[in-house]
Amino acid sequence: MSDRYATLESLLADRYTCRAFRPDPVPRADIESILRLAQRTPSWCNTQPWQLVITEDPAATDRFRKALLDHIDGAAIATDIPFPASYEGVYRDRRRECGGALYTAVGVARGDHAGSMRQMLRNYELFDAPHVAILTTEADLGTYGAVDCGLYLTSFLLAAQSLGVATAPQAALATYSPFLRDYFDLPANRQVLAGVSFGYAADEHAANGFRTSRAALDQVVTWHS
Repeated sequence: MSDRYATLESLLADRYTCRAFRPDPVPRADIESILRLAQRTPSWCNTQPWQLVITEDPAATDRFRKALLDHIDGAAIATDIPFPASYEGVYRDRRRECGGALYTAVGVARGDHAGSMRQMLRNYELFDAPHVAILTTEADLGTYGAVDCGLYLTSFLLAAQSLGVATAPQAALATYSPFLRDYFDLPANRQVLAGVSFGYAADEHAANGFRTSRAALDQVVTWHS
């Protein structure tokens, strides 16, 4: 095993979705380092369709957080890109395993609808992160533009991990895409894909005390000869 393989393995193994952050901001220089590294992401015909809006300081993040929470109180869900129609079979099982582990970690019992709602709203509180990035794609590039942005998202997460910056990739923020477009003055041809709350992890918080599993290779690979 090469040193570079081991380094990548470590970054992938250690990265997790952080659901509780400390208030300390990430230095602008470190954020730019993450962005420069993520910019090396490959894309179809080198189109590089990703664009981001990032709250630079905790005050800007707090203003957005408050506005978002105010908006979702009674607002209808509206996405630029359709969410999954359903989760069936193994996908339903994996989703339930993840949700169950989170609720167990934070002490939400099965059937506790109020507790589940409180935990769900943590998404829109950005898990108290000092920064959030909103990731968008070009509408005319269609599905493959979104795929390229997915690759970029992975690069962003791993680059952040390499600098000790915790992240929470959140499709939940895209459930109010028109609001995000208005708030951040995004062009009409930009589709909101996801947000990434980021900062430094509150390691002692119960929500950061579990990890998700990964399927075995024989569940995802078919060898053909």
